[in-house]
Amino acid sequence: MVDLRSDTVTRPTPGMREAMATAVVGDDVFGDDPTVNALEQHVAQLFGHEAALFCPSGTMANQIALQLIVPPGGELLAGADAHVVTYELGGAALLGGISTRTWQATGAALNVDRIAGMIRPAGFPSVPTAAIAVEQTHNLGGGGAIPLATLRDLRAIADAHRLALHCDGARIWHAHVADGVPLASYGALFDTLAVCLSKGLGAPVGSLVVGNRERIARARVIRKRLGGGMRQVGILAAAGRYALDHHVDRLAEDHARARRLAEGLAPLGVVDPAKVRTNLVPLDLTKAPLDAPELAAAAARRGVLIAAMLPRLARLVVHLDVDDAGVDEAISVLTVLLA
Repeated sequence: MVDLRSDTVTRPTPGMREAMATAVVGDDVFGDDPTVNALEQHVAQLFGHEAALFCPSGTMANQIALQLIVPPGGELLAGADAHVVTYELGGAALLGGISTRTWQATGAALNVDRIAGMIRPAGFPSVPTAAIAVEQTHNLGGGGAIPLATLRDLRAIADAHRLALHCDGARIWHAHVADGVPLASYGALFDTLAVCLSKGLGAPVGSLVVGNRERIARARVIRKRLGGGMRQVGILAAAGRYALDHHVDRLAEDHARARRLAEGLAPLGVVDPAKVRTNLVPLDLTKAPLDAPELAAAAARRGVLIAAMLPRLARLVVHLDVDDAGVDEAISVLTVLLA
């Protein structure tokens, strides 16, 4: 079975399992788990921030971060297809009392002037804009990375309007490897980040909220309120630290395989290889004989698992557990189904 549904399906490597088995642990709710503390300090330093907080999921990390920078009744601006809008089950409104307003979905191709024109100042009766959120890399945008220059322009707009800037950095490691941008350069532009260890890097679970010391102290309270306080969680933190130490640079291999996958499917007219720069391969099935659910079901019967994202959009994700043979098999199966 070739599983291209997501980079969350990876299994811990032998080295990662060894790190988990030998991890020194303590009670993290009391702040006593040395492995968690070391991971949080390391990730904060990578992004040039003061502190970080280990969370069980990327959704929880995002929702905590948004509550840190948008007060109840405040407004968050984000893309219409952003994860915080489309895939977190209304958490911003339900948990944080946050109003969201979106710009037209453009993936990683941000129009900062359009975003600037959406900002609403405080004052009756409008909902005041408090923060802007972007996604790096962008999931429904085909894994595209927002250029550093664009992010700097967005930071300047946020500063001019005294707004906070959040990065849903679930796959920021891919942007770092693809564009060669230091993680600290990304960190310098955002007030908060949510970075994931279980997408791409191969850890079994875990994300971190990154920010200044005062915000992360508040984040710890919110995490506990959401039920995210964990005990001897150093076992999982050890897996995340192993992933950071061993699996970041190797993402370039996933990117190369994703491009080869796209090139193999390009003759079918469903993907432009030039737009595949990281590990996500979107398939535009607008003119294909099968829609996305039909293609996913047919491919699964032939041993290839893919994700149906929208009626006519499928997604293939290359990751740690997909080798060259898996790419070849996927090309073969999907070519038969789409030809």
